[in-house]
Amino acid sequence: MTPQEFIEKFREAFGECAPLPIALWYGDTAVNSECRVPRCMIGAIRKVCEGSALTLTSENVQCGGGGLYTAFRPMMERVPLFVSHTEHYKATPEQVRQYVESLDIELTTKPYLNFVRVDALTSWEGVEAVVFFATPDILSGLCTWTFYDNDAEDAVVTKFASGCAAVVSFATVENRKGGRRTFLGMFDPSARPLVPKSELTFAVPMCRFSEMLRTMPESALFEHAFSVVRRRINGEIG
Repeated sequence: MTPQEFIEKFREAFGECAPLPIALWYGDTAVNSECRVPRCMIGAIRKVCEGSALTLTSENVQCGGGGLYTAFRPMMERVPLFVSHTEHYKATPEQVRQYVESLDIELTTKPYLNFVRVDALTSWEGVEAVVFFATPDILSGLCTWTFYDNDAEDAVVTKFASGCAAVVSFATVENRKGGRRTFLGMFDPSARPLVPKSELTFAVPMCRFSEMLRTMPESALFEHAFSVVRRRINGEIG
């Protein structure tokens, strides 16, 4: 299924009011070389849903955690202390260090991390992950679709994460492992004010999304139960 074919099926399943997902990949070419990014990149990533193109680099990613979770830089020494003693997201700095080590993030050799809305793609080649910004009703459809061909307990996973880890790190690492997990995120209180209050993220590694593209037409997205949810997503019913 090409990106354009997917968009047609996505609109058929979710309607016109559901934001199109975004695609991300590392590369040698920037899709937007003029990007200026606020200290937290999440707001800039969310704007991609509106049609903007975003390129992150080791220079324009200013946040210490962001540099780690985009795989541009190793973890700064101050990050565990900040996450524990300042933000109080973990009980001890050592917990933070151990958790980050467990994520298996490998520093990228590419200079650019690109984000575009999927209608800007001509193919899925090179894409690492597809990320949806979704309301509970949209998540209902995405999770139902994900569970269609996967009975694993970790088919949909929620993990401790900054906003950027939930969007970039988990799905990228999973993609390179050829895994099937998908990631529900954006629970980070520091990032939440930068996205609409009714939205979470749903990140799918491209290796898994390729499977899901094949199952989409047969899934419950096009059956009666979800058609009622679709009508509510699009404001046809309350």
